[in-house]
Amino acid sequence: MYLKTLHLRHFRNYSDQKVEFTAAKTILVGNNAQGKSNLLEAVELLATLRSHRMARDRDLIQDEQPASQINATLERDSGISDLSLTLRRNGRRTVAFNGESLRRQMDFLGVLNAVQFSSLDLELVRGSPEIRRNWLDTLLVQLEPVYAHILHQYNQVLRQRNAYLKKIQDTEQKPQQSQLAIWDAQLVTTGTRVIRRRDRALSRLAPLAAAWHASISGSTEVLQINYTPNVPLQQNQQEEIQQAFLTKLQQRAAAEMYRGTTLVGPHRDEVELTINQTPARQYGSQGQQRTLVLALKLAELQLIEEVVQESPLLLLDDVLAELDPYRQNQLLDTIQDRFQTLITTTHLSSFDSQWLNSSQILYVQKGEISTSDF
Repeated sequence: MYLKTLHLRHFRNYSDQKVEFTAAKTILVGNNAQGKSNLLEAVELLATLRSHRMARDRDLIQDEQPASQINATLERDSGISDLSLTLRRNGRRTVAFNGESLRRQMDFLGVLNAVQFSSLDLELVRGSPEIRRNWLDTLLVQLEPVYAHILHQYNQVLRQRNAYLKKIQDTEQKPQQSQLAIWDAQLVTTGTRVIRRRDRALSRLAPLAAAWHASISGSTEVLQINYTPNVPLQQNQQEEIQQAFLTKLQQRAAAEMYRGTTLVGPHRDEVELTINQTPARQYGSQGQQRTLVLALKLAELQLIEEVVQESPLLLLDDVLAELDPYRQNQLLDTIQDRFQTLITTTHLSSFDSQWLNSSQILYVQKGEISTSDF
């Protein structure tokens, strides 16, 4: 797939900016806080309807503007598509495909596929389980667009069940078992769908990431990715997961009443990353942790490509500075012209002349983009 044009209106620090992409690799050059990352964020929103920075819609709209719009023209094997995403300060976002408004946002997903790799991704190793869950969920949305709806359903039930538990805690009234049983049944049904898909995705991603990691590390280190769901998972069978889920809910019922929140379910899952059987966050240097994240990102690209049968876009947000020359070369050699790639950087010295000659170079300053330096 190939992103031909991108048009940003009142998005972040862009008032009205159209970009035409003329090469497989585009390097966006500029000082920090000029808008380079904002452009990549716009592409990511078109792909996943999520922001890597976990921003709220109103944070993405220019000050004193009621709405912002992202438009794109995308070329795929099936033909050319026009994508449009409108974000509103006081209202719901809307999406359109080839000029036609879509009632369900889920139908917008899967048209544009992209993998984002930024310096924030180092938190995948060092950060909280929530960061790894968000990373996995974002990947899953691209592999199975219906997952966005499944996850939304689960989070909705979780919020309502938590509100009920909090009400019981605050008023100290006795819980109505029939009411709680309804929430339990819905939590188990929706949560099991989340667990099964996360397990399935990681079982496909893990061997790809391990192979990339072995390649980058010269086979001196072994990467393992283990999905450790909050609900015991013997095998990926719906009935067995549901039964285990229900049993654990019953076991934690008293603790949930006391704390006024749901303690069981995929919102407490963990993705364990280990190198040579040692937890990655405790293991070695920052360089080794960067190798792990690079392996994860290359595995994401490969898995999406296998599933959708087309190469996704690669968005590299200021990561070359985070990688040593060897890892930079590993990444750049892998990309070549196989993936359309948008790269942000503060200077061009990281790239050899061959890369520069085959790339489109755009300069970014204060929300304006030009083909020549300002």
